[in-house]
Amino acid sequence: QEKKIFTVQGPYPVIRRLLRARGWVERKLPGAGSWPERRQPRCSPWPPDKEEEEQEEEEERWDEDPDGIHDLMSRLVRDQVPYFIWTNRCDAVDRRLLRQDQLVNHYARGGAFTTKDGLCLNLRNLPWFDQADPDTFFPRCYRLGAVDDRQAFIEDFCLTAARSLLKVALERAGDTPVGMEQPPKSSEGPGESHVPHPMPSTAGPGTPLSPQLVEEALQVCGQHLGSLGHQDIDGDPQSPATTGIDRDHFLQDYYRVVHEKARLVLSRAQQERCRALLRCLAERLPQLGMEGNHNIWILKPGAKSRGRGIVCVARLEEVLRLAGGCMAPLARAGKWVVQKYVERPLLIFGTKFDIRQWFLVTDWNPLTVWFYRESYLRFCSQPFSLHRLDPARHLCNVSIQKQCRPARGQHPQLPPDQIWSCQQLQAYLAQVGRTGAWDQVMVPGMKVAVVGALRSAQDQVGSRKSSFELYGADFVFGEDCQPWLLEINASPTMAPSSAVTSRLCASVQRDMLHVVIDRRDNPACPTGAFELIYKE
Repeated sequence: QEKKIFTVQGPYPVIRRLLRARGWVERKLPGAGSWPERRQPRCSPWPPDKEEEEQEEEEERWDEDPDGIHDLMSRLVRDQVPYFIWTNRCDAVDRRLLRQDQLVNHYARGGAFTTKDGLCLNLRNLPWFDQADPDTFFPRCYRLGAVDDRQAFIEDFCLTAARSLLKVALERAGDTPVGMEQPPKSSEGPGESHVPHPMPSTAGPGTPLSPQLVEEALQVCGQHLGSLGHQDIDGDPQSPATTGIDRDHFLQDYYRVVHEKARLVLSRAQQERCRALLRCLAERLPQLGMEGNHNIWILKPGAKSRGRGIVCVARLEEVLRLAGGCMAPLARAGKWVVQKYVERPLLIFGTKFDIRQWFLVTDWNPLTVWFYRESYLRFCSQPFSLHRLDPARHLCNVSIQKQCRPARGQHPQLPPDQIWSCQQLQAYLAQVGRTGAWDQVMVPGMKVAVVGALRSAQDQVGSRKSSFELYGADFVFGEDCQPWLLEINASPTMAPSSAVTSRLCASVQRDMLHVVIDRRDNPACPTGAFELIYKE
């Protein structure tokens, strides 16, 4: 009569325990006992929810019932309707058979923003729904399986190479390009430099390259700046700025300068033009600073999770080869996406990290978003380097890092389990003179990114009353502490991999139930660390 019957698929001991404490009884799925049920064949066109496999692989025994009481009660309600349904895959429930009063933890068609290609595609539409500019929080991204996107990426790679060449030319001349300034000394941690590999101020070895190379880079950047002045909300493609040069020859010379330290001769007049042009581009390109000058891109298979198949690449031909080959049928590129790598991340003791930030959607019409005030950091196991692109230095996924050996001589203040809480990050920021960065820059930026991503996909997600969903967004921060959204995960793992995640994963599940269950009877009840940040 109280409709307190629930069904949980998969290993979620915290949710089971909290619901039972509220007087709910579990109706177990057929075949469910002390171990997770077997994985069912998939019928959804979307790839598996981001971390469902990690959830099942990393969590162990989930339903301790030594006296068999829960099994007995489950049998007593086996013919009753469950009013709270929690699954680890959105296609585990036939939505056509649901009653209006059944609470379910997924929305249909969430892949519009929880897949890499879906997020890449839909964020481009954000200017139609919001004044936010996705280029201020989402690194440039292209779907290599789409003809127009592939060509746009090739053009972008060449434009980035031209800008990088101007930056390198100025740095080697002893000048600092606009947008490339370093944070003040007080922001640096002990023994840490925020420039992982500063360029030498002197010219490189060997025969200097022709001054024409800098002229070509100036020409390309000038044409691009002119085209930026004519862009509108429709995003109509501009005429390529690199049509007047031999792309292959230009890129080979660029590689020699940046990667092989070939000498570059820069006249005083060219130096002034470089500085002025980069200053103008900095006003139009929000990513000019974070993109660095190595032109590194990160290649991601759209249908895999936990960092599998992701590689960092610094040469155009290598990207195209890995994604199916430049002349191969586009079908071979499949769901691959390529995204600009954040070359100037905020480092802690010389090591890269990212942050897992939870948020909860309780309605899509009107869109209602709750942001969790606690989060956790995931560290790489090796020091950051732009000259070595191995996963141990660049991919913060727990599944990747647990396969890597920790660095010899690792800084003693880095956590052995490679996990920090956001409170530990705030303490570190205070130590290095950035006390207000978390509350004034990082958190507000993450909120803008989350709401922007949801609004851009809102008309594609299946809106259903009595549904909700918990998501996990992954961010990396630039040297200026600005957050950059990497991806959004459905079914974020609740498998504790450390003392920090053991505490936080339990607390986010507890507070989620406050929002989705307790508030239905008492709208004034506490919601824990969940903060309502957007209601349309």
